[in-house]
Formats: sequence, C-alpha cells, structure tokens
Amino acid sequence: MKVGVLTGGGDCPGLNAVIRAVVRKGERVYGDELIGFRDGWKGPIEGLTMPLDVERCRGLLPKGGTILGSSRTNPYKVDGGVDRLKANLAELGVDALIAIGGEDTLGVAHRLTSEGVPVVGVPKTIDNDLNGTEVTFGFHTAVQIATDAIDRLHTTAESHDRVLVCEVMGRHAGWIATYAGIAGGAAEVLVPEIAFDIDEVCDFLKRRHESGRFASIVVVAEGAQPKAGTMVLQSGEVDAFGHARLGGIGLVLAEEIEKRTGFETRVTVLGHVQRGGTPTAFDRVLATRFGVAAIDAVHEGAFGQMVALQAGAIVRVSLEEAVGQLKTVDTHLVEVAEVFFG
Repeated sequence: MKVGVLTGGGDCPGLNAVIRAVVRKGERVYGDELIGFRDGWKGPIEGLTMPLDVERCRGLLPKGGTILGSSRTNPYKVDGGVDRLKANLAELGVDALIAIGGEDTLGVAHRLTSEGVPVVGVPKTIDNDLNGTEVTFGFHTAVQIATDAIDRLHTTAESHDRVLVCEVMGRHAGWIATYAGIAGGAAEVLVPEIAFDIDEVCDFLKRRHESGRFASIVVVAEGAQPKAGTMVLQSGEVDAFGHARLGGIGLVLAEEIEKRTGFETRVTVLGHVQRGGTPTAFDRVLATRFGVAAIDAVHEGAFGQMVALQAGAIVRVSLEEAVGQLKTVDTHLVEVAEVFFG
C-alpha cells in the first residue's frame, strides 16, 4: 500500500515518534511505501509531499516538533479544497491517510471519511482534551515543563515576597494547569471549566500571607474566565477553524491581584515553551504505540477510527466519538487542587 501521513494543528513533543513508528512498521513489516504530506491539510490540498522511509526517520525519536511541518489549514474553508485534496490523493496513488492531530485536524478527517477518503486518526494535543482517549502524547511533556517552571518560580517568589502568576496553555480544558498546579504546589489553580471569583482568589492569597507565607504561585490556564465579564485579552482574530487567539489572562490577573491585595505580583507566560523540545519517556512510548497501532488499523481497513489509550491498552474509537465533545477536567481532580488553595 501507499500510505500518506500528515501532522496538523499546533506541534507538540512526540509527533516525530509517531511518524517514525508508522514508517518503521509500514515499511519493514507491511512493505508499504510511505509519503509525507507537508504542513498539515495544506499538503494534500496543494500536493506538497516528501518521501518517508526508515533511513530518513532515524534519530527522530527524541526530536521535538514535526519533520512534516504543520498548519491550521482547513480544507473546508479553502475554495475547492476538498476536491483538490481528493484529486491529489488519487493522482499520487495514495491508498490511505494517517492524520495526526487534535480536535480540528481529526474533525476534518471525520468529514473526509464520510466522503469516502480512507483516513485513520492519531490523537495529538498537549491540552489533553480529545475525547475517547485517557491521555494524548505531548501532554505529559507539557506538564513536566510547566512543573519545572513552577519549581523555579517558587525560589524567586520566596526571595522577593512576591505573588507570581504562571499562565499555561489550555483553551477550553485545564488539564495542564491542574496537573502542573498540583505537582508544583501552587496556591491557586484557575481553569476554563470553572469560572473564578477574583475576590475569592485575592482573599485566599491574603489569608495565606497573613499566616506567614509571603510567596504564592497562581497557575492559570489561558482560557480561564472570571465569573463577571472577561479579563482575557483577545486580538479579535480567529484561525481557520474559528478559534479566537487567546493569551493575556495572566497579565491582567497579575494586575488585578496586585491592585486588590497590595502584594507585588509578576507574571510568567510559558506559551510555546510547553510545545517545544524533547518529549518525555512516557510520551515517546505512547507516541510509538500510537504509530504502530495506526498503521495496523490501515491494513485492517479500520478507516474512520482513531487509535486511543484506555486502561493502559491501545484501542480504536470512532473519529465521530473523538471529536464529538471535548474532554474537560474531572471536578474531583479540581477538588484535590482546592485542598491546597490559600
């Protein structure tokens, strides 16, 4: 078979490990010819390809990012995009496509499957918000990066008796904020799932400082919202999938905390640092398992399916289930974090 591979949406650690695994088993076990489509869905629309083989994939396991490049191109928002995509696949003789991505990339994969394009999905999002899988590769690495940052922020906060706000990724789901906040011993964790009361946040911090603790870390997900109105700074721009470009909640939150408490407050925005660099051992193994399972699914004709992790085993779920709704943070996990607030 001739199998195409693409990576879409935001990059994250582990993407290259998936590509490597797909190519290794596809070439060595099934005798497949592998072809990479560059820059997400833009690749098959414009015929942007690169050859993939075992030799070209050597050394990829620990490498962050994606050798295929990525984009947020949506074929359904490009004039004639879907027809051009289908025509290019046919011209190139591609028998099946493996799409590695998050909600948007796999949402396109689901629609294309319903139109007869043979696609298998691999879940990718550091936000860990894809339904049908317990965890996605990249999330573990992002949490470790955020936790390391919080550990470092503790020492400087204690040296200057400051409140430090750490903004992490998480548009609609606060998995990174919750895990890193618990692991890093944050005084407050603010997530998109629960609108926060700025007065309560400041009261917690005041009580903490009254008890003799003069340094506090507040972890906030980029999509967190206050109960009354919004403090998120948005450019008004949206991407090809209609998502507003977020960022800025950390800065506004820090200003509000300092104004309401009188405590010197600074902000650190981790941003794309969470996406970059070497994947953890856990993410390398998970990405490898997903890649092997994806090429197996192709050869078993399991199109319209996504490989997933459930109870430690790699299984398949429908793309429809995977993108049907977001997987948000369990309230019980938030309650664990709340034990340590203030």
